[in-house]
Amino acid sequence: MSPNETLFLESTNKIYKDDISSSSFVNFQIWDFPGQVDFFDPTFDYEMIFRGTGALIFVIDAQDDYVEALGRLHLTVSRAYRVNPEINFEVFIHKVDGLSDDHKIETQRDIHQRANDDLADASLEKLHLSFYLTSIYDHSIFEAFSKVVQKLIPQLPTLENLLNIFISNSGIEKAFLFDVVSKIYIATDSSPVDMQSYELCCDMIDVVIDVSCIYGLKENGSGSAYDKESMAIIKLNNTTVLYLKEVTKFLALVCILREESFERKGLIDYNFHCFRKAIHEVFEVGVSTPWTGSQAAGTPCTKAVTLNGMPRSTV
Repeated sequence: MSPNETLFLESTNKIYKDDISSSSFVNFQIWDFPGQVDFFDPTFDYEMIFRGTGALIFVIDAQDDYVEALGRLHLTVSRAYRVNPEINFEVFIHKVDGLSDDHKIETQRDIHQRANDDLADASLEKLHLSFYLTSIYDHSIFEAFSKVVQKLIPQLPTLENLLNIFISNSGIEKAFLFDVVSKIYIATDSSPVDMQSYELCCDMIDVVIDVSCIYGLKENGSGSAYDKESMAIIKLNNTTVLYLKEVTKFLALVCILREESFERKGLIDYNFHCFRKAIHEVFEVGVSTPWTGSQAAGTPCTKAVTLNGMPRSTV
């Protein structure tokens, strides 16, 4: 939903699970733990919760006094680590939209320092925490979730290598492989991610889906707003071209390139055909090789991940 719609959301007062496994390539099962729930209470089997977890996301309100939150963070990750040392621990420093740039950096540095000092005091130096500054009023929350999900995708190195080969042979500057529904990018090439470029690509997906919902459906309203015929070209006024192509019914490739490179569209489309075929082969191998997935929990929200119908680690 759009950020302004969240003003009418009620606070979470119980553990809430939401399964959206039918609409996305990265199939999330969301476990939302309200801050006041202590799942280390004897009534909770926290060993069962964490035993199969791939990643745990702990959300801290950057605009609040976070001393108590840091205490709960230490308790949560230390106990979860003892149950399952393979968990990826992710800390979202959230609601940073209300802070100045200097204050954001100082808050992240302070939380990073205190959290790691607490782990060092407990002789848990091997436990690694990743920190992200997030907000719902820009694309930072999507960027952070993209980084978290990528850690749980076994095929990630192969996907990155395919993207590197594709862009180097097509004159493309940057390419993202997007999960269309969530706007999480499950892979990108090895060049650094520029937030502005990522935001442009996210906005392009929104535009394509919105226009397709209006003009792309049949007269009786049947059909899909995103299918194998989905393709879009947007030329910006700075000689940049955005190019979107359907990869699977859940995935889209969004490329950023210069107008002069786009003049070789035939070459790009041929390379894309090879890339798309390789992507399908990668996940066909995955389907034929079952992978034991897992489930998840966190504070205050967690997500279980399945890829292309295959069980995967949870967030």
